[in-house]
Amino acid sequence: MRTAHWMPVLYAVATVGWAPLAATGQAVPRTIIVESPVMASGDTMPREYTPDGPNLSPPLTWSNLPDGTREIAVLCSDFGAGNPAPWVHWVIYGIPATADGLPEGLPILPETQMPPALTGAVQGLNGWRRPYYRGPAPPAGTPHIYHFTVYALDQPLGLGPGLDREDLLKAMDGHILGQGDLVPVYTRF
Repeated sequence: MRTAHWMPVLYAVATVGWAPLAATGQAVPRTIIVESPVMASGDTMPREYTPDGPNLSPPLTWSNLPDGTREIAVLCSDFGAGNPAPWVHWVIYGIPATADGLPEGLPILPETQMPPALTGAVQGLNGWRRPYYRGPAPPAGTPHIYHFTVYALDQPLGLGPGLDREDLLKAMDGHILGQGDLVPVYTRF
């Protein structure tokens, strides 16, 4: 993937200046390694994962979960958009601790069953108040930074459908063992 010369500076601002915090307001050690076979932090997100393409949810993997992880949650947020920020592109929670990632193209219909490895996982409400992934579509020529944040939780929270980012953060308060980020960039031309 091609990365412009300003990307390292933009990535540094994204990971230092805009790093998401745990629901308690205290920084959580970034012990989880979050990766994707299709993009890396600081690189441009492929069009396939945006409305400029088929708008698939991207594949993610994680490793180095803290001991005692019992459940996983994932948020995708744009801290440079929204009123108030962040604009939320994806909320998924109730992911079994045995899962080591999310496959590409999770279903967008709530009644569609999750893959067996994700039994019990629920897609919450994004910024459009829809229960699925919707990728980046920033204003043309303006690079935006997207935080795919993975949270390791100390217990299954037993949360039902319909939670948004704020609801999820409140429910996770006091249960976050660790977190990690994948932070790609997307610009429309």
